[in-house]
Amino acid sequence: MKCRKCGGTAVLELRRHNAAFCAPDFIEFFRRQVGEAVRRHRMFTREESVLVAVSGGKDSLGLWDVLLQEGYATTGLYLDLGIFDYSKESRAKCEAFAAQRGAPLLVVSVEQDLGAAIPEVQGATRRPTCSACGLSKRYLMNKAALEQGFPVVATGHNLDDEAATLFGSILHWQTEPLARQSPALPSTHPKLVRRVKPLYRLSERETAAYAFLRRIDYIVDECPFAKGATSLMHKEILNQLEDVSPGAKHNFLFGFLEKGRPAFERLADVTLNECARCGQVTTGTLCGFCKLSDQIKRAR
Repeated sequence: MKCRKCGGTAVLELRRHNAAFCAPDFIEFFRRQVGEAVRRHRMFTREESVLVAVSGGKDSLGLWDVLLQEGYATTGLYLDLGIFDYSKESRAKCEAFAAQRGAPLLVVSVEQDLGAAIPEVQGATRRPTCSACGLSKRYLMNKAALEQGFPVVATGHNLDDEAATLFGSILHWQTEPLARQSPALPSTHPKLVRRVKPLYRLSERETAAYAFLRRIDYIVDECPFAKGATSLMHKEILNQLEDVSPGAKHNFLFGFLEKGRPAFERLADVTLNECARCGQVTTGTLCGFCKLSDQIKRAR
């Protein structure tokens, strides 16, 4: 294979783009895709400070690497979920990445804020572990950004993640998630920061290739609680479709964003209040995070 840009020896073939790239040109391609996402959706400006949520995996560290290389003012945010050795290793990867690049990293303990580490939540509340984890991460990302003065949080969700989420929502016709699915969610309340996904144009395979070529040391193992998750099943179904029809995931997601999402946008209009206890944004009187914390306290 020859690199589409320079004609040299290619190291990676991208069937959905009908192209192949050498290492330097693929890295440039990857960065351009991130830049296009930021520009197209006005995710953030050069003057804004960006809080990058990092998990120690290839996607979030790859995103942080690109933004640092592009000269954006960024700070990493690692949420310590307290998941045994998995959390210890993932935290170490984030700390090493930040130290090597002289970049600031915030570490927030879920146990300290919630009252229990993620592995304890299911036993205390009977709530599915992944559900409690997702709720906690969304809450703590927003809380950390507000407290530290960041107007926007960037996450490492890639094309595969977004297509799988969309597939699951459509499979069950969950209209509220469909209304919220977007590469860039605006701030709709003074205590709600913007949330953006600059990797939505890039596949998981492409982010893995970028991390490898950039020699980013990331955690390879999946979260131990991810086994059996429906999102992984949805990804596998979409991967099979992609193998037969390259570009299927891209067309599915981008077609929805262009033609489908506008039909659901009005469903995203809800009245937002401030939680009576913590002051964070909620649609009720108490936010879901405070309710979860109460359940844990009662169980103890």
